[in-house]
Amino acid sequence: MIREQEFAAGHGPVRSAEQTREGPVFEPPVDIYETAEGLTLLADMPGVAPEKVTIDLRENVLTLRGEVGRPEGENETEILREYQTGNYFRQFTLADTIDQSRIEATMKDGVLRLKLPKVERARPRTITVKAG
Repeated sequence: MIREQEFAAGHGPVRSAEQTREGPVFEPPVDIYETAEGLTLLADMPGVAPEKVTIDLRENVLTLRGEVGRPEGENETEILREYQTGNYFRQFTLADTIDQSRIEATMKDGVLRLKLPKVERARPRTITVKAG
C-alpha cells in the first residue's frame, strides 16, 4: 500500500543531487502500522517544529520534508557542537487503496504522525449469506 522511493533507501545522512541548502540531509526513520481502516505512518524528526514540516503529495508520491534550526539561544556562544542541524527528506509511493483526499498529519514531540485512510473498496468486509 505504501512503497518507499528507491533513491531514499538506507539510514543516516544522505545527500540529494538537487539540494539547495547547506548542511546534511537526514532520512527520518519511520514506523508504519496497518488497520482495517488505513495506515499510520510515524516519522521521527527531532528538533523540527510543526511549522517547519512540509508534506507534499503529487502523482501518488508523498514527500516529507522538515527543517532543523540551530538550537542555541540569542546570547549563547557555541563551545562544542555535536548536534547537527539540517533537513529531513523522505518519499513514499502510495497505492490506489489510500484515500489521498483524507490524509491527516499531526506533529508532537518531534514525531510526525500521518493517518492514511483506505478507500472504502479496499477495506475488508464480510458478506451476509441469505437463504434462498
